[in-house]
Amino acid sequence: MTTDAPLSIAHLLLTRRFAGTERHAVELANAQAAQGHDVTLILRKAGAEDRPDAIAHRVSKDVRVIVVGDLLSPWQARRALKKLKPDIAHAHLSGGARALKGWRRTHTPRIATLHIRYKPQQHDELDGLIAIAPWQFDDMPPRLRAKSVQIDNWTVPREASADARMRLRKEFGIAQDAFVFGALGRAESSKGLDVLVDAWKRAALPADARLVIVGQGGAWDAVRAQAADDVVMPGFTDVPRDWLEAFDVFVTAARSEPFGLVLLEAMGARLPILASASEGATHLRDVIETPLVPVGDADTLAASLRQMYGARPVRRDYPMQRFNIDDKLAEVEAFYRARITRG
Repeated sequence: MTTDAPLSIAHLLLTRRFAGTERHAVELANAQAAQGHDVTLILRKAGAEDRPDAIAHRVSKDVRVIVVGDLLSPWQARRALKKLKPDIAHAHLSGGARALKGWRRTHTPRIATLHIRYKPQQHDELDGLIAIAPWQFDDMPPRLRAKSVQIDNWTVPREASADARMRLRKEFGIAQDAFVFGALGRAESSKGLDVLVDAWKRAALPADARLVIVGQGGAWDAVRAQAADDVVMPGFTDVPRDWLEAFDVFVTAARSEPFGLVLLEAMGARLPILASASEGATHLRDVIETPLVPVGDADTLAASLRQMYGARPVRRDYPMQRFNIDDKLAEVEAFYRARITRG
Protein backbone atom coordinates (compact mmCIF):
# COMPACT_ATOMS: atom_id res chain seq x y z
CA MET A 1 0.00 0.00 0.00
CA THR A 2 1.36 3.43 -0.94
CA THR A 3 1.94 5.98 1.84
CA ASP A 4 0.73 8.79 -0.45
CA ALA A 5 -2.91 9.84 -0.48
CA PRO A 6 -5.15 7.57 -2.55
CA LEU A 7 -5.88 8.72 -6.08
CA SER A 8 -9.16 9.05 -7.92
CA ILE A 9 -8.59 7.11 -11.15
CA ALA A 10 -10.91 6.76 -14.13
CA HIS A 11 -10.20 4.10 -16.76
CA LEU A 12 -11.91 4.21 -20.15
CA LEU A 13 -12.35 0.89 -21.95
CA LEU A 14 -14.90 1.30 -24.73
CA THR A 15 -14.61 -2.09 -26.43
CA ARG A 16 -17.07 -4.92 -26.95
CA ARG A 17 -15.28 -8.17 -26.13
CA PHE A 18 -12.75 -9.50 -23.66
CA ALA A 19 -9.24 -10.28 -24.90
CA GLY A 20 -5.67 -9.57 -23.82
CA THR A 21 -5.89 -5.77 -23.64
CA GLU A 22 -9.19 -5.93 -21.77
CA ARG A 23 -7.61 -8.36 -19.31
CA HIS A 24 -4.77 -5.88 -18.75
CA ALA A 25 -7.13 -2.95 -18.12
CA VAL A 26 -9.43 -4.88 -15.79
CA GLU A 27 -6.53 -6.34 -13.80
CA LEU A 28 -5.08 -2.84 -13.45
CA ALA A 29 -8.35 -1.34 -12.23
CA ASN A 30 -9.00 -4.22 -9.83
CA ALA A 31 -5.50 -4.10 -8.38
CA GLN A 32 -5.54 -0.33 -7.95
CA ALA A 33 -8.85 -0.54 -6.10
CA ALA A 34 -7.40 -3.26 -3.86
CA GLN A 35 -4.61 -0.80 -2.97
CA GLY A 36 -7.16 1.69 -1.71
CA HIS A 37 -7.52 4.01 -4.68
CA ASP A 38 -10.93 5.30 -5.80
CA VAL A 39 -11.22 3.56 -9.17
CA THR A 40 -13.89 3.91 -11.84
CA LEU A 41 -14.07 1.87 -15.03
CA ILE A 42 -16.13 3.36 -17.87
CA LEU A 43 -17.45 0.65 -20.21
CA ARG A 44 -19.73 0.76 -23.22
CA LYS A 45 -23.01 -1.10 -23.08
CA ALA A 46 -21.77 -3.97 -25.27
CA GLY A 47 -18.97 -4.66 -22.81
CA ALA A 48 -21.44 -5.05 -19.98
CA GLU A 49 -23.74 -7.56 -21.64
CA ASP A 50 -24.52 -10.98 -20.16
CA ARG A 51 -22.26 -13.20 -22.29
CA PRO A 52 -19.01 -15.09 -21.64
CA ASP A 53 -16.79 -12.77 -23.69
CA ALA A 54 -18.09 -9.54 -22.14
CA ILE A 55 -16.06 -7.45 -19.69
CA ALA A 56 -18.13 -6.16 -16.78
CA HIS A 57 -18.53 -9.44 -14.91
CA ARG A 58 -14.75 -9.64 -14.46
CA VAL A 59 -14.53 -6.33 -12.62
CA SER A 60 -14.01 -6.25 -8.84
CA LYS A 61 -16.90 -5.09 -6.67
CA ASP A 62 -14.46 -2.46 -5.34
CA VAL A 63 -14.34 -0.76 -8.76
CA ARG A 64 -17.15 1.63 -9.70
CA VAL A 65 -18.49 0.73 -13.15
CA ILE A 66 -20.18 3.30 -15.35
CA VAL A 67 -21.86 1.98 -18.49
CA VAL A 68 -22.32 4.32 -21.46
CA GLY A 69 -24.26 3.78 -24.67
CA ASP A 70 -22.71 2.16 -27.72
CA LEU A 71 -23.57 4.86 -30.27
CA LEU A 72 -22.55 7.90 -28.22
CA SER A 73 -19.98 6.27 -25.97
CA PRO A 74 -17.18 8.91 -26.35
CA TRP A 75 -19.57 11.79 -25.59
CA GLN A 76 -21.20 9.97 -22.67
CA ALA A 77 -17.78 8.98 -21.32
CA ARG A 78 -16.72 12.63 -21.32
CA ARG A 79 -19.93 13.59 -19.51
CA ALA A 80 -19.18 10.96 -16.86
CA LEU A 81 -15.64 12.26 -16.46
CA LYS A 82 -16.93 15.81 -16.02
CA LYS A 83 -19.01 14.61 -13.04
CA LEU A 84 -16.27 12.41 -11.59
CA LYS A 85 -13.44 14.97 -11.81
CA PRO A 86 -10.80 12.24 -11.28
CA ASP A 87 -7.18 12.94 -10.45
CA ILE A 88 -6.15 11.03 -13.58
CA ALA A 89 -8.02 9.73 -16.64
CA HIS A 90 -6.49 6.65 -18.29
CA ALA A 91 -7.63 5.43 -21.71
CA HIS A 92 -7.24 1.99 -23.21
CA LEU A 93 -7.49 1.36 -26.98
CA SER A 94 -9.00 3.60 -29.64
CA GLY A 95 -12.43 4.37 -28.20
CA GLY A 96 -11.06 5.47 -24.85
CA ALA A 97 -8.31 7.57 -26.42
CA ARG A 98 -10.77 9.33 -28.74
CA ALA A 99 -13.02 10.12 -25.79
CA LEU A 100 -10.13 11.66 -23.85
CA LYS A 101 -8.89 13.62 -26.84
CA GLY A 102 -12.26 15.35 -27.04
CA TRP A 103 -12.30 16.14 -23.31
CA ARG A 104 -10.75 19.62 -23.22
CA ARG A 105 -10.68 22.51 -20.74
CA THR A 106 -9.89 20.15 -17.88
CA HIS A 107 -7.26 20.08 -15.15
CA THR A 108 -7.29 16.28 -15.07
CA PRO A 109 -4.23 14.78 -16.82
CA ARG A 110 -5.33 12.56 -19.72
CA ILE A 111 -3.10 9.59 -20.46
CA ALA A 112 -3.36 6.39 -22.49
CA THR A 113 -1.61 3.06 -22.66
CA LEU A 114 -0.32 2.21 -26.13
CA HIS A 115 -1.66 -1.30 -26.34
CA ILE A 116 -0.99 -1.26 -30.09
CA ARG A 117 0.94 1.76 -31.39
CA TYR A 118 1.07 5.55 -31.32
CA LYS A 119 -1.64 7.11 -33.51
CA PRO A 120 -1.45 10.91 -33.84
CA GLN A 121 -5.19 11.31 -34.42
CA GLN A 122 -5.87 9.60 -31.08
CA HIS A 123 -2.91 10.36 -28.85
CA ASP A 124 -1.30 13.60 -29.98
CA GLU A 125 -3.26 15.92 -27.68
CA LEU A 126 -3.02 13.76 -24.56
CA ASP A 127 -0.85 14.59 -21.55
CA GLY A 128 1.27 11.45 -21.53
CA LEU A 129 1.47 7.87 -22.75
CA ILE A 130 2.50 4.52 -21.31
CA ALA A 131 4.41 2.54 -23.92
CA ILE A 132 4.37 -1.22 -23.33
CA ALA A 133 7.55 -1.74 -25.37
CA PRO A 134 10.46 0.57 -26.32
CA TRP A 135 9.79 0.42 -30.08
CA GLN A 136 6.60 2.44 -29.56
CA PHE A 137 8.63 5.57 -28.77
CA ASP A 138 9.94 5.71 -32.34
CA ASP A 139 6.79 7.29 -33.77
CA MET A 140 6.08 9.72 -30.93
CA PRO A 141 6.86 13.43 -31.39
CA PRO A 142 9.66 14.57 -29.03
CA ARG A 143 7.36 16.76 -26.89
CA LEU A 144 5.08 13.79 -26.14
CA ARG A 145 7.96 11.36 -25.74
CA ALA A 146 9.29 13.58 -22.95
CA LYS A 147 6.00 13.16 -21.06
CA SER A 148 5.74 9.40 -21.53
CA VAL A 149 7.15 6.25 -19.97
CA GLN A 150 7.77 2.62 -20.91
CA ILE A 151 6.34 -0.01 -18.57
CA ASP A 152 6.31 -3.69 -19.44
CA ASN A 153 3.04 -5.56 -19.30
CA TRP A 154 2.54 -7.94 -16.41
CA THR A 155 0.96 -11.28 -15.71
CA VAL A 156 -1.07 -12.41 -12.72
CA PRO A 157 -0.15 -16.01 -11.80
CA ARG A 158 -3.02 -18.43 -12.32
CA GLU A 159 -3.34 -22.14 -11.71
CA ALA A 160 -5.02 -24.44 -14.20
CA SER A 161 -7.89 -26.67 -13.13
CA ALA A 162 -6.55 -29.91 -11.69
CA ASP A 163 -7.99 -31.98 -14.55
CA ALA A 164 -7.52 -29.40 -17.33
CA ARG A 165 -5.08 -31.30 -19.52
CA MET A 166 -6.91 -34.62 -19.44
CA ARG A 167 -10.40 -33.07 -19.61
CA LEU A 168 -9.83 -30.77 -22.58
CA ARG A 169 -7.93 -33.36 -24.57
CA LYS A 170 -10.69 -35.89 -24.01
CA GLU A 171 -13.43 -33.38 -24.86
CA PHE A 172 -11.84 -32.43 -28.19
CA GLY A 173 -10.62 -35.85 -29.27
CA ILE A 174 -6.92 -35.30 -28.63
CA ALA A 175 -4.96 -38.32 -27.44
CA GLN A 176 -3.49 -37.99 -23.97
CA ASP A 177 -0.01 -38.79 -25.33
CA ALA A 178 -0.28 -36.47 -28.37
CA PHE A 179 2.28 -33.69 -28.75
CA VAL A 180 0.20 -30.51 -28.98
CA PHE A 181 1.19 -27.19 -30.50
CA GLY A 182 -1.24 -24.53 -29.32
CA ALA A 183 -2.10 -20.95 -30.27
CA LEU A 184 -4.27 -18.75 -28.07
CA GLY A 185 -5.71 -15.30 -28.66
CA ARG A 186 -7.84 -13.12 -30.86
CA ALA A 187 -8.37 -14.54 -34.36
CA GLU A 188 -7.41 -11.52 -36.46
CA SER A 189 -5.19 -11.05 -39.50
CA SER A 190 -2.44 -9.49 -37.37
CA LYS A 191 -2.08 -12.75 -35.43
CA GLY A 192 -0.89 -14.65 -38.51
CA LEU A 193 -3.03 -17.73 -37.91
CA ASP A 194 -3.21 -18.26 -41.67
CA VAL A 195 0.59 -18.44 -41.72
CA LEU A 196 0.51 -20.94 -38.86
CA VAL A 197 -1.99 -23.19 -40.65
CA ASP A 198 0.05 -22.98 -43.87
CA ALA A 199 3.21 -23.91 -41.95
CA TRP A 200 1.38 -26.74 -40.21
CA LYS A 201 0.43 -28.26 -43.55
CA ARG A 202 3.98 -27.89 -44.86
CA ALA A 203 5.45 -29.46 -41.73
CA ALA A 204 3.50 -32.70 -42.38
CA LEU A 205 4.12 -34.01 -38.87
CA PRO A 206 3.14 -37.53 -37.77
CA ALA A 207 -0.40 -38.19 -36.59
CA ASP A 208 0.50 -37.87 -32.91
CA ALA A 209 1.25 -34.17 -33.42
CA ARG A 210 -1.78 -31.89 -33.11
CA LEU A 211 -2.46 -28.20 -33.62
CA VAL A 212 -5.00 -26.35 -31.47
CA ILE A 213 -6.06 -22.74 -32.14
CA VAL A 214 -8.11 -21.19 -29.31
CA GLY A 215 -9.90 -17.87 -29.69
CA GLN A 216 -12.45 -15.98 -31.73
CA GLY A 217 -12.41 -12.95 -34.00
CA GLY A 218 -12.90 -11.68 -37.52
CA ALA A 219 -10.47 -14.14 -39.11
CA TRP A 220 -11.87 -17.26 -37.44
CA ASP A 221 -14.08 -18.41 -40.33
CA ALA A 222 -11.30 -17.96 -42.90
CA VAL A 223 -8.79 -19.84 -40.77
CA ARG A 224 -11.31 -22.61 -40.09
CA ALA A 225 -11.89 -22.98 -43.85
CA GLN A 226 -8.13 -23.09 -44.48
CA ALA A 227 -7.28 -25.52 -41.70
CA ALA A 228 -7.15 -29.27 -42.02
CA ASP A 229 -9.91 -31.27 -40.36
CA ASP A 230 -7.61 -32.35 -37.55
CA VAL A 231 -6.85 -28.76 -36.46
CA VAL A 232 -8.84 -28.19 -33.27
CA MET A 233 -10.52 -24.75 -33.10
CA PRO A 234 -12.82 -24.53 -30.05
CA GLY A 235 -13.44 -20.78 -30.32
CA PHE A 236 -13.54 -18.40 -27.36
CA THR A 237 -12.49 -19.71 -23.97
CA ASP A 238 -13.10 -18.31 -20.51
CA VAL A 239 -10.31 -20.51 -19.11
CA PRO A 240 -7.17 -19.77 -21.15
CA ARG A 241 -4.93 -21.13 -18.40
CA ASP A 242 -6.61 -24.53 -18.73
CA TRP A 243 -5.87 -24.62 -22.46
CA LEU A 244 -2.23 -23.67 -21.85
CA GLU A 245 -2.03 -26.69 -19.57
CA ALA A 246 -3.29 -28.88 -22.42
CA PHE A 247 -0.55 -27.62 -24.80
CA ASP A 248 3.03 -28.90 -25.05
CA VAL A 249 4.36 -25.91 -27.04
CA PHE A 250 2.90 -22.43 -27.36
CA VAL A 251 3.19 -21.08 -30.90
CA THR A 252 2.48 -17.63 -32.34
CA ALA A 253 2.98 -16.61 -35.96
CA ALA A 254 1.85 -13.02 -35.40
CA ARG A 255 2.50 -10.47 -38.11
CA SER A 256 2.23 -7.78 -35.44
CA GLU A 257 2.22 -8.22 -31.67
CA PRO A 258 2.98 -4.97 -29.81
CA PHE A 259 3.94 -6.79 -26.60
CA GLY A 260 2.15 -10.10 -26.40
CA LEU A 261 0.40 -10.60 -23.09
CA VAL A 262 -0.28 -14.15 -24.23
CA LEU A 263 3.47 -14.72 -24.33
CA LEU A 264 3.60 -13.89 -20.62
CA GLU A 265 0.69 -16.23 -19.99
CA ALA A 266 2.51 -19.01 -21.83
CA MET A 267 5.62 -18.31 -19.77
CA GLY A 268 3.52 -18.43 -16.62
CA ALA A 269 2.41 -21.91 -17.71
CA ARG A 270 6.11 -22.80 -18.22
CA LEU A 271 5.53 -23.71 -21.87
CA PRO A 272 8.27 -23.85 -24.51
CA ILE A 273 7.58 -21.02 -26.99
CA LEU A 274 7.86 -20.89 -30.77
CA ALA A 275 7.30 -17.30 -31.91
CA SER A 276 7.58 -15.10 -34.95
CA ALA A 277 9.80 -12.04 -34.68
CA SER A 278 6.94 -9.64 -33.95
CA GLU A 279 7.65 -6.41 -32.10
CA GLY A 280 6.67 -7.88 -28.75
CA ALA A 281 8.48 -11.18 -29.17
CA THR A 282 11.61 -9.29 -30.23
CA HIS A 283 11.34 -7.19 -27.06
CA LEU A 284 11.07 -10.42 -25.03
CA ARG A 285 13.59 -12.52 -26.97
CA ASP A 286 16.04 -12.66 -24.06
CA VAL A 287 13.32 -14.25 -21.93
CA ILE A 288 11.85 -16.52 -24.61
CA GLU A 289 15.36 -17.79 -25.50
CA THR A 290 14.26 -20.02 -28.40
CA PRO A 291 15.10 -18.51 -31.84
CA LEU A 292 12.41 -16.32 -33.39
CA VAL A 293 10.99 -17.10 -36.83
CA PRO A 294 10.83 -14.38 -39.52
CA VAL A 295 7.36 -12.83 -39.76
CA GLY A 296 5.24 -14.39 -42.50
CA ASP A 297 7.77 -17.15 -43.30
CA ALA A 298 5.71 -20.35 -43.43
CA ASP A 299 8.63 -22.48 -44.61
CA THR A 300 10.88 -21.53 -41.69
CA LEU A 301 8.00 -21.92 -39.27
CA ALA A 302 7.31 -25.40 -40.69
CA ALA A 303 10.95 -26.34 -40.15
CA SER A 304 10.78 -25.04 -36.58
CA LEU A 305 7.62 -27.06 -35.93
CA ARG A 306 9.43 -30.19 -37.14
CA GLN A 307 12.47 -29.36 -35.00
CA MET A 308 10.36 -28.87 -31.86
CA TYR A 309 8.39 -32.04 -32.53
CA GLY A 310 11.65 -33.96 -32.74
CA ALA A 311 13.19 -32.33 -29.67
CA ARG A 312 10.06 -32.62 -27.49
CA PRO A 313 11.12 -29.73 -25.20
CA VAL A 314 9.77 -29.88 -21.67
CA ARG A 315 8.23 -27.16 -19.55
CA ARG A 316 10.69 -24.79 -17.90
CA ASP A 317 10.79 -21.85 -15.52
CA TYR A 318 11.03 -18.29 -16.84
CA PRO A 319 12.26 -15.17 -14.95
CA MET A 320 8.74 -13.93 -14.24
CA GLN A 321 9.69 -11.46 -11.49
CA ARG A 322 10.32 -8.93 -14.27
CA PHE A 323 6.57 -9.04 -15.00
CA ASN A 324 5.26 -8.92 -11.43
CA ILE A 325 2.07 -6.87 -11.21
CA ASP A 326 2.98 -5.28 -7.86
CA ASP A 327 6.12 -3.74 -9.34
CA LYS A 328 4.22 -2.52 -12.40
CA LEU A 329 1.48 -1.00 -10.25
CA ALA A 330 4.12 1.06 -8.48
CA GLU A 331 5.54 2.24 -11.81
CA VAL A 332 2.09 3.18 -13.12
CA GLU A 333 1.25 5.08 -9.95
CA ALA A 334 4.56 6.96 -10.05
CA PHE A 335 3.77 7.99 -13.63
CA TYR A 336 0.29 9.16 -12.61
CA ARG A 337 1.68 11.29 -9.81
CA ALA A 338 4.37 12.77 -12.07
CA ARG A 339 1.73 13.81 -14.61
CA ILE A 340 -0.54 15.24 -11.90
CA THR A 341 2.38 17.28 -10.49
CA ARG A 342 3.87 18.45 -13.78
CA GLY A 343 0.78 18.58 -15.97
